[in-house]
Amino acid sequence: MQPKTQITSEMVSHIAKLANISITNDEKAALTAGFNETMKVVDILFSVDVKGVTPTSQVTGLENVYREDTIDRKRVFTQDEALANAPRKHNGYFVVDQILEDD
Repeated sequence: MQPKTQITSEMVSHIAKLANISITNDEKAALTAGFNETMKVVDILFSVDVKGVTPTSQVTGLENVYREDTIDRKRVFTQDEALANAPRKHNGYFVVDQILEDD
């Protein structure tokens, strides 16, 4: 059974390039097969009739606990304290070398 959305080796190469990951031809073939196997399972899940099923976001009954976002002034550096040991600073900011790569 072919998945509705077919993943090609070119797509896998494109994803690897975007992720900056080098892959061999064997890995590309294995990943392509693996993605397509996953897409088959996704197609099966989409074919399940879920009409009348109440959506569930979680099953534990736990709820998030919130607190006020407050600042503990005793534990906060002033700007001068934060920059005190900086090797390079300018107008109240840390100065770092820019990193520009386009491979």
